[in-house]
Amino acid sequence: MFRAISSRRARMLLSKLQCAKKPLSTSTSPPPIRVAYTADSAGRGTFATRRLRSGDLIHTADPLITHPSPSLLNKVCYFCLRRSGPSAAPDETDPTVRFCGADCRQRSQGFYKVEKRSDWSAFDDHCRLQGLKYPFLVKRLACMVISGAATVESLDVLQPANLFPEILSEMEEEFGLLKDALLRAGFNEQIAFLTKQWYIGVLARIRINAFRVELAGGSYEDLLSEAAAAVAAESAVGNAIYMLPSFYNHDCDPNAHMVWIENAHARLKALRDVEAGEELRICYIDASMDHDARQTILSQGFGFHCQCLRCMSGD
Repeated sequence: MFRAISSRRARMLLSKLQCAKKPLSTSTSPPPIRVAYTADSAGRGTFATRRLRSGDLIHTADPLITHPSPSLLNKVCYFCLRRSGPSAAPDETDPTVRFCGADCRQRSQGFYKVEKRSDWSAFDDHCRLQGLKYPFLVKRLACMVISGAATVESLDVLQPANLFPEILSEMEEEFGLLKDALLRAGFNEQIAFLTKQWYIGVLARIRINAFRVELAGGSYEDLLSEAAAAVAAESAVGNAIYMLPSFYNHDCDPNAHMVWIENAHARLKALRDVEAGEELRICYIDASMDHDARQTILSQGFGFHCQCLRCMSGD
């Protein structure tokens, strides 16, 4: 069953279609943005350094960390989150894991060797039972640190979320299960960094900076179908952490957005004309929701009360 969409949501989808028709820039020059502190209380933000036109590609971004949705492990690439095609053979040691090609398999080799040595059944079952998704990204980062593919401080520059006491208490069990799985695999010396403080700090940053990767499709026709059907929920393939996109602040009427076409490689594009010096903002949630629903989700999920122009007008 297709659900109806608001005129605002329809306009955003139409803009996505228009963006997709424009070829990607091949320039190797720095992106036309700068990161600086905002005039309000939003902290750091991303600002245009020159005029941008609607549909312009602002920059691209590769993820620091990815992890497929647990329910889609055998349907998407374990590394880049591309939907698996007929040529994507299951991993020899784990039939639930697939790679889309030799390149992703090679780039995953370090942390995947660590993952394969460990028994994650208790950790994975706990996260699935509790409906948790972000601990999978912490697990992936921990394995990357052990393999040398990432540093302990990889996410320190990102803004952390404020964690409520009940959330902190819930982390106790998942942290214990993660550490126990690695200890049982023999990584005693390599996990000296894996303290409860490190786990909480990383998870606090992931909770507020993770992106839900929703593939728009590999062609203009796929995007057109998405706009007509408006079934974005079915296109979510996993979660990812990015560096530069994490500095974009939220607006319920954004002037920029992220697009994923084939995999977790993201494209940041302008939704409308943007003047030099103007802050670039994306929408963290479904912009078609009403005012009260947006405020509730942003407060509970991201820890702030939105005061964008749209919210201030009561729309």
